[in-house]
Order: sequence, then structure tokens, then C-alpha cells
Amino acid sequence: MQEVLKQTEYEGLPLISRGKVRDMYDLGDDVLIVVTDRLSAFDHVLPNGIPDKGRVLNLISAFWFDRTAHIVPNHLKSIDTADLPEALKENAAELAGRFTIAHKADMLPVECIVRGYLSGSGWKDYRRTGAVCGIELPGGLVESDRLPEPIFTPSTKADLGHDENISFEQAAGMVGEAVAVGIRDTSLALYRFAAGYALERGIIIADTKFEFGMLDGRLTLCDEALTPDSSRFWPADRYEPGKAQPSFDKQYVRDYLLSINWDREPPIPTLPDEVVENTSSKYREAYRLITGQDLS
Repeated sequence: MQEVLKQTEYEGLPLISRGKVRDMYDLGDDVLIVVTDRLSAFDHVLPNGIPDKGRVLNLISAFWFDRTAHIVPNHLKSIDTADLPEALKENAAELAGRFTIAHKADMLPVECIVRGYLSGSGWKDYRRTGAVCGIELPGGLVESDRLPEPIFTPSTKADLGHDENISFEQAAGMVGEAVAVGIRDTSLALYRFAAGYALERGIIIADTKFEFGMLDGRLTLCDEALTPDSSRFWPADRYEPGKAQPSFDKQYVRDYLLSINWDREPPIPTLPDEVVENTSSKYREAYRLITGQDLS
């Protein structure tokens, strides 16, 4: 089993936050984001790390930041180990591929979700109401159907527990009408561009979420972008509407946890080696298909 990086500690470097996957450190005008191999499911961080997961997430984000810069600026400053602070040079091998030095931005308190297919909570909502997050959809759609047009369904950002879906009007009340229009239109443009690009490479991006901040007065794409953690990636050659789809994301792990009837409360189960290895392989395959390169 390959080594994993589950947590970082860098003496003398102020820790801003430790999320489910990312450790963030203060670099003054910038922030250091280290993407670990931690994996969360059902709001719990699992005991196992997933080999190469952090590198895949970080490098896929960097790939998309580069290719979507014509749509919206992003926070990426460097992923080059040569740009690490002097105090971290000795950690260059550990950090290679899994860190981002990013410009600090004033983050907006809205998760920007775009759905292009009917899946997950959207499918449950549609079965119950005929709509997704209040957006009416045609009748007769089945699970995993492609929507007539992608839809923007914002949510709150919850520090604890679950994010809550909100209407566009509620989002506008939180960030202002002009900013809300900006994040909606930009999110949809990003999704359409990326979904078209990915489909040519064998991946359906069923839905995704973005986070934005304001940097020097400009709307800026931040955090991660179009990764298997922030999106549903489906293999296009196995797409079959009317049921749940196989995926490149951590749905595979969720399905395993459901199969053992875990009640989603501690103690948190340890994943078998086979599940860990298969999950790692799914992440690496998503990287290969999206970027056209093997993870080296």
C-alpha cells in the first residue's frame, strides 16, 4: 500500500484552518493550501487516507484554473516547489503536486452548485416536487437524465453539519444582486465549458460546485475546481439514464459504507485495502482522462 499524507504540521507557519481534506497556512499576502489524502463521507473523515488523492485534486484544479482563466480570474499563484517558502524547502518532496500558493481573497458565503443531470439530492427533490431547489423541470424525467439546460442551485456554507439549499433570491440577499448574478452566470459558463471539454475525453460532469471570492474588487474562482470531490464524474461510455451511474468520485466509498449498513455515527469504519486501492485508481483515472497524462 502506498504512503498517504493525512495531516500536516509545519513549525512556525500559522495554521488558518484544517478542513475535511485541506490544511491551510498563512503566508502573509498569500495562503498555502495543502491537499491531503484524507477522505470524508457522510460528514465524517474516514480513518484511511487514499493514495494520490490529494495530488489528483490539486493538479486537476490547477489544470482547470489554467483553462478557464478566460472565463474568470482565479486565486492560483503557484504550484511549483521552487516557490515554497524557505522554511518549507525541506518538505518539497512531501508537498510536490499537492500544494497551491494562492492569493488571499474575501470569500463569498455561498456554494455555487450547477447541475446538468438529475442525480443525488436533485433526483430526490424532483421525485417529491417535480422541481429541483424550486426550479420547475419537465415531467417524466428519470434518474440521471440530462437536464434541458444546466441549472444554478446555490447553497449556504455550513461550518458544521450540512449545507442548505437556498434560492437565487436568498443568495442575492446575502451577497447583493449584482454579485449573485455574477456568480450564477460565471458558474454556468464554467460548467458548460468544462462539461463540453470533459465529454470529449470520456467523462460526464453531472454536477459540480464552485466557490468564489473577491480579489482586488474582481470576482475570483477559489478553493478547488471541477475535481472528483467537488463534482460527479461519470464514465460516458457507461452512461445509462434510469438508474444511478458508476462514477470516478467518492460515491464508490459511500456505496461501500451503505453496503455494510453503517449508521453514519462513530465509530467510523476503516475501509478494506481493496476499497482504498480501487478508490485511488478511480481518482488517478479521472486525472488521466481529464488531463491526457498519467499521474507521475
